Amino acid sequence: MFNIYCDESCHLEKDKSDVMVLGAIGIDSRYLKEIYEDIRQIKINHGLDSWFEIKWTKVSKGKIDFYIELIKYFFNTPSLSFRGVVATGKNELDHSIYNGNDYDTWYYKMYFLLLDPFTLPNNKYRIFIDIKDTRGGKKVKKLHDVLCNNKYDFNKEIIEDIKQIHSHESEVLQLCDLFIGALSYFHRGLYLDSNSSEAKKAMIEKIKEMSGRLLNYSTPRAENKFNLFIWQPRRSF
Repeated sequence: MFNIYCDESCHLEKDKSDVMVLGAIGIDSRYLKEIYEDIRQIKINHGLDSWFEIKWTKVSKGKIDFYIELIKYFFNTPSLSFRGVVATGKNELDHSIYNGNDYDTWYYKMYFLLLDPFTLPNNKYRIFIDIKDTRGGKKVKKLHDVLCNNKYDFNKEIIEDIKQIHSHESEVLQLCDLFIGALSYFHRGLYLDSNSSEAKKAMIEKIKEMSGRLLNYSTPRAENKFNLFIWQPRRSF
């Protein structure tokens, strides 16, 4: 059994961002207790409460050593893997041509691109998604149906369950927030702003260093540690 923890950034249609980032961290559920204990110990080692919530918005100069250690922990822990989808050109989408006149349809397509390569037919999965809004229940049910139907998993034997949880319930979900926050900061151009956070820039540099990736290109689909897909809308000429 594998658990997959998903988070999203700039996912609303009218949020003034031209980039949406979806991310997922997968882990063999046998190692879950060990991962939680390790991350909580890292918090304690840095003088934080063991229940301190890890968030990209909390990255600061005063906590940079703590957050850098979390990045190192992820890359040095074989049982953890990340996949991110960065959808660029969100404000250029012509849903009447490609998405059935519907932003939600496009949103599910992006989630499908995120999770389909992460869910193999010879394994079983439980997927946990951060609660964002009151519409989430219906969205999660539809996503479950879409993923299962594509794999002919009509009895939901491969993807057993998809449900929402609050981020404070899972350190792994919080770790996912860290990665999608970094990808969003990078792809929205905030990384290059003269007023950008030095701590957040340091986080991005550490991710680039440890992943061996520049973050603005897709990785090979088979990349199993830090997998990235950069999606762009088709343009007509």
